[in-house]
Amino acid sequence: MDEESQGGGKSVAVLGLGNVLMGDDALGPTVVRRLLAMCEFGPGVSVLDIGTPGLDLTPYILGLDALIIVDTVRSDAPAGTVRLYRKDDLLATPAQPRLSPHDPGLKEAILLLELHGQAPAEVLLVGIVPERVEIGTELSSPVRDALVRAESEVLRELERLGVAVAPKAIPAAPDLWWVQPADPM
Repeated sequence: MDEESQGGGKSVAVLGLGNVLMGDDALGPTVVRRLLAMCEFGPGVSVLDIGTPGLDLTPYILGLDALIIVDTVRSDAPAGTVRLYRKDDLLATPAQPRLSPHDPGLKEAILLLELHGQAPAEVLLVGIVPERVEIGTELSSPVRDALVRAESEVLRELERLGVAVAPKAIPAAPDLWWVQPADPM
């Protein structure tokens, strides 16, 4: 069986964005680390926690066939609401002011790569509305409750793209190094 028939003919990245020390902003890293603990991904699929790359997002998406981003999103919806945005949705709205150097420059990175003919053809942003983005390492209850839905959306998109994903025979605990274990006292 060749690589194309195994679903590995596409170059796909699943990127978790966020600052793990800022409460609900740890959503992206949490989702990708949970997926890595539960699933085996076929050739051509990268699943990465890239933190807060800001405008340095471009090298992560250069030349990909498809991109899935997991991050918190600003919205008037209640905390924990899952929002899905396709490439056309992202490019249809005006660029928002960057409130810090850590804000992802997703739209800017896609537009830059479009100019050079090296942008992913398929883009999906799986976003969850945060309850709080403040110093701390715990996700709020609404965001924690939305994790499984966000993971399901990522897996559904990978399936739609035809890339291989399989559950691990023995799932591991996700490497959430920033979360403190509960104090036994």
